[in-house]
Amino acid sequence: MDRNPFKNVDSSKLSLNHIKIWYTSGMGFFTDAYDLFIIGAIIDTLINAHKYAGINIAGFTSYLIGPNSAFWTGLLASSAIITAILGQLLFGYLGDRIGRKTVYGVEASLLALGAFLSGISINLPMLILFRSIMGIGIGGDYPISATIMSEYANIKDRGKLIALVFANQGLGSVAAVAVGTISALYLPPDIAWRVMAIIGAIPAATVIYLRRKVPETPRYSLLAKGDIETAKKAAGVLGTSLDTSSVVTSRKISFSEFISRYGKLLIGTAITWTMLDMAFYGTGVYSGPIVSSVLGSTFPHLAKGVYLPLGDFQADLAKEIFDGGIPFLVGFFGYFTAVALMDKLGRKLIQVQGFVMMAVLYAIVSLVIVASGPKVTGFVIPTLVAFSLYALSYFFIDFGPNTTTFVIPAELYPVRYRTTGHGISAASGKVGAAISTYLFPTLLITIGVKEILLMLAGLSVIGALLTLAFIKEPKNRSLEEVSEEELIPSEDSGVSSGK
Repeated sequence: MDRNPFKNVDSSKLSLNHIKIWYTSGMGFFTDAYDLFIIGAIIDTLINAHKYAGINIAGFTSYLIGPNSAFWTGLLASSAIITAILGQLLFGYLGDRIGRKTVYGVEASLLALGAFLSGISINLPMLILFRSIMGIGIGGDYPISATIMSEYANIKDRGKLIALVFANQGLGSVAAVAVGTISALYLPPDIAWRVMAIIGAIPAATVIYLRRKVPETPRYSLLAKGDIETAKKAAGVLGTSLDTSSVVTSRKISFSEFISRYGKLLIGTAITWTMLDMAFYGTGVYSGPIVSSVLGSTFPHLAKGVYLPLGDFQADLAKEIFDGGIPFLVGFFGYFTAVALMDKLGRKLIQVQGFVMMAVLYAIVSLVIVASGPKVTGFVIPTLVAFSLYALSYFFIDFGPNTTTFVIPAELYPVRYRTTGHGISAASGKVGAAISTYLFPTLLITIGVKEILLMLAGLSVIGALLTLAFIKEPKNRSLEEVSEEELIPSEDSGVSSGK
């Protein structure tokens, strides 16, 4: 007998309420992407103000200039990423233990608060502390928002809807490039970086109330909590109903049984995300220096002690920030290409082709670089061609594993471990991101862009192979089917003997 009570939810048509849930879920990812680019612009502003305009920003310049500058720069760049790991694991666990609804809105509050406080920090350690608070909120947003969207979505549009939540990163990237460029051009450096930081709080703040009003998802309400009335209310949000002709629940399993049954899948969703984030966050946060090494620095070479007038410095800084954002603008189209094709091509194919194209493009750009030690001295093809190939890698990152690593874990795990599985996978990705963003300042100095890109090409190949070996395709299948959910009559639900 078909015990799945979500047939009506799965077969429902795409509605305005789906879009409302998308907006409510997606604004955290707008801020996540905004933060990814804007911290690079902030670092450029703080360092270059001293280097090219002779402006010392009290409480900040002394940390970012000198013998320990690589340490502080790396810590500033990676602080929010490091604490995002904690947020992903914590909120992933809580989302399964006490419910998605219970914690929804808390992560957005932390995100908005951390971003606002970052902008009013009086010194670098304080900025790092507040960005760490923001990072917890960013991390918590991953498993909760992805799962809420997946558990409300219909089968036909599920991949599209989850990907659309994540595609807010594309919007956030464009906003960051615009805010960073305009702030640098029209504001003095000590004000510009603060405006860049504070604006990141606005999108998350707009959805805190909406998140608190979203009902618990129909699947978690019924299968994990046995709350039929809340499950019916949640289905009603979509203008549909549950089939309650037979009341069922999800069989409880212990964590050890979860690892036994889903461990191979967890390796696939976690390690592929690690490979992706090492490339995406490393090149993303330090896009400015990498692009400058390809196109050449915007700033003129000045004699020691000779500085640019403020207006000239602002114009050069704005150009450097905009140039560093060009790959993000190219990547913007990748997000929405993934949205359009997610339910047609499938998640696995999109992820594999994305990793393969990343590897190819990184390898080509690396091989055509002429380097003297860690410095780029030229290219065997025209510079603009090399830069275009590098920027194109962002399209395939986003029309590829940057989107699919977010979508897949929200579909493949059972309801009682869905946010946990997603949280572990996302945290694994952020471990890779933290490693690359912390090490990149040192690697840029010691081995240079050429070797970094070749290394990232190798990681991309590993990501493609792991996808083929460990990931299964969830396209056109219900969550219960693809996750191999065990649905049993509610009175028979018991903890497995493994607990």
